Amino acid sequence: MWAVCSASGSGWGRVLVRVSVSARAPRSLSLREHAEDRTAREPPRSSMSERFDCGGCSESLFGRTYIQVGGRPHCVACYDRLHASTCHHCREAIGHDAQELLYQDRHFHLQCFRCSRCRRSLADQPISCQDDQLLCSICSQAQCVACSRSVPPGSRMLKYEGSTWHEDCFLCRGCQKPIGAAAFVPDQDGFYCQPCHEDRLPRCGLCRKALTRGGVAYQDQVWHRDCFLCWGCRAPLAGQPFVPQGGGPEGGGAEGGGPEGGRPHCVRCFGRLYGQRCSGCRAAITGFGDSSYVSFQDLRWHRPCFKCSGCSVSLVGCSFYPDRDRILCRDCHQDQDRDQDQD
Repeated sequence: MWAVCSASGSGWGRVLVRVSVSARAPRSLSLREHAEDRTAREPPRSSMSERFDCGGCSESLFGRTYIQVGGRPHCVACYDRLHASTCHHCREAIGHDAQELLYQDRHFHLQCFRCSRCRRSLADQPISCQDDQLLCSICSQAQCVACSRSVPPGSRMLKYEGSTWHEDCFLCRGCQKPIGAAAFVPDQDGFYCQPCHEDRLPRCGLCRKALTRGGVAYQDQVWHRDCFLCWGCRAPLAGQPFVPQGGGPEGGGAEGGGPEGGRPHCVRCFGRLYGQRCSGCRAAITGFGDSSYVSFQDLRWHRPCFKCSGCSVSLVGCSFYPDRDRILCRDCHQDQDRDQDQD
């Protein structure tokens, strides 16, 4: 801040004295002080005959207010134009008649030197700088993301991923009780204590417990992998082919040898309980893997079993001739007809 006072002697200018808020602030000298500074290095001469001009515009400074910068006097207008600092907050020049404060090489108008949050003046106050923001001692404390109030040092608090809560503000989204030091699960809409988190999870179709990690989905229901079992032999079906036959998992076994709904069975149990039999080998036809089949009328064959009853040549994709419970290739059928004609 520059203060204007009168200089002694006829024709001398007024003196601008800067308030000491910056160690690097320029000094303002009266004409007498300037003349004394000059005479210390040059032969003495009449001060009234000596030229005393502005270092910016070269106009005479006799009888005018001036400011000394770098050993050269400047009129007020040239000082404001050439040497005034720029306020870090409002980006405007800090004129010669304004109060200026310096903090960490940044200049501020007095009215701009305020806390970035509460806008209180920071002049003569403890200052904290966080993320390039100036904060007062109150606002520099951690702030609760729930209630937006400060969290004083030494108070009980919780921190998670850079955010801070008062202990009483860190609540479960489900039961609205403080979570404290207990385990919790973050979700898009908030945090959940362990019991409330499990209440939101799907339940296993067999044991009715919550699925906390991956399971098996089948017919709009989910199971733990260890709970998704064959309804016939109780072998695990996770990752295995199975056939949906019989009733739901909460019922008993199939009765009467027929399917009822969608009870899952392994391939072996399905074939044993419900599968049609191959007319060739009499084993069950499941339709899985290599068990694709050929059908004719009410009969079924595994593809490898669909062969001539006479010569055993494969009939898959070939013409064949049914002979009661047998099938024959063309050659065997012709041989049979020839034998019958001879008889």
